[in-house]
Amino acid sequence: MSKPHVLVARAVFPETISKLEQHFEVESNPGDETWSKAQFIQKLKGKQGVFTTGSERIDAEVLDACPELRICANMAVGFNNFDVDAMTAHGVLGTNAPDVLTETTADFGFALLMATARRITESEHYLRAGKWTKWSFDMFAGSDIHGSTLGIIGMGRIGQGIARRGAHGFGMKVIYHNRSRLDASLEAACKASYVGKEELLGTADHVVLVVPYSPASHHTIGAAELALMKPTATLVNVARGGIVDDAALAVALRERRIAAAGLDVFEGEPKVHPDLLTVPNVVLTPHIASATIPTRRAMADLASDNLIGFLTTGKALTPVNPQVLAAR
Repeated sequence: MSKPHVLVARAVFPETISKLEQHFEVESNPGDETWSKAQFIQKLKGKQGVFTTGSERIDAEVLDACPELRICANMAVGFNNFDVDAMTAHGVLGTNAPDVLTETTADFGFALLMATARRITESEHYLRAGKWTKWSFDMFAGSDIHGSTLGIIGMGRIGQGIARRGAHGFGMKVIYHNRSRLDASLEAACKASYVGKEELLGTADHVVLVVPYSPASHHTIGAAELALMKPTATLVNVARGGIVDDAALAVALRERRIAAAGLDVFEGEPKVHPDLLTVPNVVLTPHIASATIPTRRAMADLASDNLIGFLTTGKALTPVNPQVLAAR
């Protein structure tokens, strides 16, 4: 009996390829080429599974062209690259990689918050440019983290991790806004209080975004929301591009209507809005919140385990549309 065929759309660990090759005929992308949609479809034809990294769009056009496809396994917790409704209609399972990156991403979210508040990138550029000739009392004076108010929009696993770091490590007052309020036990563990979105934006010294992307969350932070924030406040986005209106944010930063921002994700990435590249009071990183070797290995393992489990036993560890499993 022939093995199922799978496509690995981006370069991954060699050990991941070897693991998959024990169960499948694998076509991989060791050169990490960027395929056009037409090229991706051509590669995917005849495959029963695909290992994706979050940048490969799975929509009705792809599904119609690849009728043998049965599972798309994302090496990411987010899955806004999946048209889940279309996948479900075609009987194609989607999986993601939650939990394994929670603490690493929370670490990075807090690191980005600190770099933003303390103007680390801005001051390093100043030093590297040879502009530092003397000390002054207000040179790159930023804002405190300890004892300040941390506002978190999106209180899932990562949001809770950031809240714990702020409350327990830095004595921050933590407020949050979420689609639904957490259980009292989780609020207590995070030392967090639920508030409305407008109250959070007007109160917090530091706002961190950790909401999943969907049409409903598009531009959760736009010009109107930025206008509610304190001029001394900072904004950090480790969620997804499109959660923030990047053009409106660039204007607010340039006009100092908020103090600073830290962004790990962008609308239309890997492109970055050009106005963000010209304002000094923003820290920019290329979507690396989960980028440690142990965590990326765990993400790759979970994605490959989902492929192996579904295509060999009909089961998957972390389905995003479990109704496909129920329908089997």
